[in-house]
Amino acid sequence: MTEFVTSGDGTRIAYDLEGEGPAVILVAGAFQFRAFDPGSRALASALAARGLTVVNYDRRGRGESGGEPPFTLDAEIDAISALMDAAGGRAALFGTSSGGAISLAAAAAGLPVTAVAVWEVPLGPAGNPHAAQFLEGLRERIRAGDKDATVEYFMKDMPPEWLAGAKASPGWPMMTGPSAALEPDSESLAVAASAPRAQLWGRIGVPVLALVGSETLDFFGPAADEIVAAIPGARRVEVPGKDHRWDLDALVDVLAEFLLASAR
Repeated sequence: MTEFVTSGDGTRIAYDLEGEGPAVILVAGAFQFRAFDPGSRALASALAARGLTVVNYDRRGRGESGGEPPFTLDAEIDAISALMDAAGGRAALFGTSSGGAISLAAAAAGLPVTAVAVWEVPLGPAGNPHAAQFLEGLRERIRAGDKDATVEYFMKDMPPEWLAGAKASPGWPMMTGPSAALEPDSESLAVAASAPRAQLWGRIGVPVLALVGSETLDFFGPAADEIVAAIPGARRVEVPGKDHRWDLDALVDVLAEFLLASAR
């Protein structure tokens, strides 16, 4: 049954709570929410079976969660803070794709995070103005109210077959409907490119794990290396996976071990 927590600005955030043990919050990436993300639902159940309390939530403006544009990174972090309160006051974060950049920003902001694990964060080079320019281009399309153009723009640097497949699928309306809620994803990546990564994340004092698939796209590996280089004690681990997707059993083995060890 869906539960709700109220963020600092009064926005209701919808979530599922599963399992018993140390808490972990699943921070979704660009197009993920519970009704459109069976992979994260399966991950939540598998981690719960390993002795973790798993919070799987709909980010602001998606699924059953409330919120109105403009959506911001600060508001995303505030929602995570409210979920942490609901989970007992502290929790680990597992961020998928751009949700990984949001998770790192939350940890760097001083939230009571016990550990951070991220899956294939799409970081560009630090200091490169492309991420800030991309964010402004996305905002222009959101302000224009063109949902299809917003999603097409967001996916323009991805393999072209991904966009073609998305547009041909019955799930396209599910992707375009909450398109304004893509802004914090882009903002988190722009922030991650705005300064040296050690300056942004070097004070994160909890265990950090950067995960990549064994058959990943070329830039995810170097991005994971940059995360590891920026955060003292961070580790990179490769697990079976391709096309930005993980092998569930392999991921659960690594992730559950990391999260349980970090909670001791």
